[in-house]
Amino acid sequence: MADEQGIELILATGGTGPSPQDQTPEALADVMDKELSGFGELMRQVSLAEVPTAILSRQAAGIRGKCLIITLPGKPSAIATCMNAVFPAVPYCLDLIGAGRIETDPMVLKAFRPAK
Repeated sequence: MADEQGIELILATGGTGPSPQDQTPEALADVMDKELSGFGELMRQVSLAEVPTAILSRQAAGIRGKCLIITLPGKPSAIATCMNAVFPAVPYCLDLIGAGRIETDPMVLKAFRPAK
């Protein structure tokens, strides 16, 4: 999708646990050019405040060309927790990798971009 369709943001849900069928992090590793380990670190940190089993999570993020790929847990409430934590950095990350610019509604979620 990143190469052929020019998709610039992919959010993948599920498959990030430790069970044998959970292969999302391995699939991401096969396609990404660069890993962005801070995304996974933050997602686990905020999730641990809610459930002790978050330590088992293997969420990650990486870049392929001009596409940011973020892997998320499969449970909707855990997805919300993780996205609320990391999304403020997504618009600036897309800027840095040369993807299209996105804006957020600051009343819903304020994106962070450093002052120039």
